[in-house]
Amino acid sequence: MKPNPPSEEQKLVFVPPHPLIKHWISILRNELTPCPVFKNAMSELGRALIYEASRDWLTTTSGEIQSPLGPAVVEFIDTNVPIAIVPILRAGLALAEHASSILPAAKTYHLGASRDEETLETTIYLNKLPEKFSDGSKVFVVDPVLAIGNTMISALSLLKERGLTNKQIKVISALACPPALNKIKNKFPGLHVYTGVIDPILNDKGWIIPGLGDAGDRSFGTE
Repeated sequence: MKPNPPSEEQKLVFVPPHPLIKHWISILRNELTPCPVFKNAMSELGRALIYEASRDWLTTTSGEIQSPLGPAVVEFIDTNVPIAIVPILRAGLALAEHASSILPAAKTYHLGASRDEETLETTIYLNKLPEKFSDGSKVFVVDPVLAIGNTMISALSLLKERGLTNKQIKVISALACPPALNKIKNKFPGLHVYTGVIDPILNDKGWIIPGLGDAGDRSFGTE
């Protein structure tokens, strides 16, 4: 007897099979992609992933409007349910750049994080989160690369301290690696991650292979 496939509640990591997502990942991987093209590809990938992650998650409200040919029953996004975007600087800015085109009523709160390349530990150097999120808030945390997972764990811990449950948060990343995904699953059960691709290899310096290099440097032309 075959086991039942995982339900949406049981499935925690989503790699949407959209051809545009595969296309933008391919552009990002290419070492010859110039900075402006890389940043645009990252932004377009973020738009697609946020679109997929918001499917069946956003609260709607019904109403009736008058179309040019008659009355129509319609649904709108319920603006009484707060939506927030939390990009992790620097590279999260590029991945979240088009978030407002998908979620026009969303607020943006920035988190700045840096990783020590020797210890691989994360330091939060900028925290613009509110003291407490409104009841019922839905929050997208945006970081292009989930490698070791320390940065995302730090960010998610700060969100939990501000009143959010695991089901109120979704993580958006360009690519991910099993060590980070396992940490998130173990520490934040039930939290969903949407990523463009999962690479299986993490080297001893904390870089995903083949990955896409340093997303921040390649987005903003720095080294």
